[in-house]
Amino acid sequence: MRLIKKVISQIKEDIQTIYEKDPAAENILEVLFCYPGLHALILHRIAHKLNYWKIPLIPRIISNISRFFTGIEIHPSATIGRRFFIDHGMGVVIGATTIIGDDVLLYQGVTLGGTGNEHGKRHPTLGNNIVVGSGAKVLGNIEIGSNSRIGAGSVVVDNVPENSTVVGIPGRIVKQKLLIQGQLMHNRIPDPITCQLNRLKYEIQDLKEQMEELKKADN
Repeated sequence: MRLIKKVISQIKEDIQTIYEKDPAAENILEVLFCYPGLHALILHRIAHKLNYWKIPLIPRIISNISRFFTGIEIHPSATIGRRFFIDHGMGVVIGATTIIGDDVLLYQGVTLGGTGNEHGKRHPTLGNNIVVGSGAKVLGNIEIGSNSRIGAGSVVVDNVPENSTVVGIPGRIVKQKLLIQGQLMHNRIPDPITCQLNRLKYEIQDLKEQMEELKKADN
């Protein structure tokens, strides 16, 4: 009875999380029947518990059934915290030794994967309150600090400190200790290449002005 109450409470919390993080969620029936991220998470929790009990094969079968119906692949061994949400979800892959904290949001096409055939811990560890944008790849046994944002399409292969914003291939830290209002503001991040080009443009302009002043002085 206690286990059933815990499961129901967890599902309620997951539904509330969807309402908070997705403005398109309109009613509970829509959330229950039309959100593959919720379906994948519920099935993963079942598979993860069976895997924890050392039951062979069945957890992987549940994982594959979940992938077939939702397009989301979560290995039964992956550890996922509370209030986790996968928005849309198609193409999301979460590896076996991945550890995900609380209040994490993933968008479609995200991969939390490994970099080779190494054994042991080979997938990322994500802290709390993290957003990973569409198509981003976070690879290897690295740590993503809490309150960080990974921009869409980025490839992250190194550790990321807390309160950071990462963009690009490979991922570059473009902001730290940035207060972000709400988790859906992950698109408001600077382009490091454009920023560098702008700096070079201003430096060239300064050099031109200095050259003009020197020419006037010589004349």
